[in-house]
Order: sequence, then C-alpha cells, then structure tokens
Amino acid sequence: MRAVIPYKKENAKSRLSPILSRIEREQFVELMLRDVVFSLREAGVNNIDILATSEYRSLTDLNVNIVIDPNDLNESINQYLEKMDQPVLIIMADLPLARSEQVKNIISSSEDVVIVPGKGGGTNVLFIKNPSRFHVQYYGMSFCNHCAIAKDMQQSLRIYDSFLLSTDIDEPHDIVEILLHGHGFSLEYAQEKFELESGRARVKLTSIQ
Repeated sequence: MRAVIPYKKENAKSRLSPILSRIEREQFVELMLRDVVFSLREAGVNNIDILATSEYRSLTDLNVNIVIDPNDLNESINQYLEKMDQPVLIIMADLPLARSEQVKNIISSSEDVVIVPGKGGGTNVLFIKNPSRFHVQYYGMSFCNHCAIAKDMQQSLRIYDSFLLSTDIDEPHDIVEILLHGHGFSLEYAQEKFELESGRARVKLTSIQ
C-alpha cells in the first residue's frame, strides 16, 4: 500500500494569520507534515508520496517521494488514484495529533473504504483498497460526498471516529488541542509561541511575549 499526503506550503493556513505571520505559518505547516510522516513510519507505512504544488527542498531528509502537481486538489488526487494498483491511504498534512496506532487500525480494516470525518463535514483521512474504482470529491461536505461515492460504487464502508484524527489545525483555537494532546515538532513549536490560560468555560490560547 501507499500513503499520499496533499501539501501546499505557500501562504499556508491563512486563517491562522491573526496569531502567526506568513513565514511562521509556512514553518508550522511543514512541522505538522513531518509529524504526520513520522506517525506513518511508526505504523509501518514506508511508501509515502507527498502530493505537492511545487518542489520543496527542505523535505529531502524525509526520504519520501515528492509528486509535483499544481492542479486542483480533486484533480490531482483523482489522477493519482487512477495510476494506483494497490491500496492508498490519503491523509491530510494538518493532522499533527495523528498516532501510529490509529493508522494501523485503519489500514488493517476489512472494509473497502475507511473514512475519517473532519470538523464541519470535511474528510481528514481516506483509506481506499481499490483506488481505480474510487474518486474523491473534496471541499464542502466532502464526508457526505465520499460516503455516497463508496455506496454508489458498491464498496463496503467504515466510518472511523477519532477525536485526534478529526482535529485538523485551521483556526487559532485549534492550537489549544496541540498543546493539550500533541506531540513531536508541532507541539514543540506551539510551546515556544503560546501558552494556555484557564478561562471560565474553556481553555484559552495566549501568545508568549
């Protein structure tokens, strides 16, 4: 099997701009990617492709295959799937809370398709045993899209419910979850810049001056 991680570094994570500069956001997204790659390695996944919008020399030490495709996310992944004759795990680069145990559980599933839903109806992870018989439809309520695609193609489906894998890092308050549940490079980066403050209802994120 192969794992593929869609990745774009340029001006990444614009919704974090209230608390991180462009350079900081680009640094941060690479560190999250590295955490995802290391979790895959720990799970025994050695064939890893980074589906990137351009060449990133800073990733050469990861020993992964960089597939450059500047096209739309759906077009890029669907073209990738068409060429695959083995199971494929699609995992997003902004899932630094991912753990190897979860990856192992997903790729050992007996179902044809495993979907990890993200917040707000998104799709954070897709495991597809028969990639040539599947196509992706991200954006909007992609979780519902992918469930419907699996049903239409008569593929057995498992919905994998996981707080850690459903937590993608998009908004400033998401960094709270890294400080509470994170590990690796992204946790170290967050700890350098932020700290938690106990509020009346929820924990708050504050910048370290």
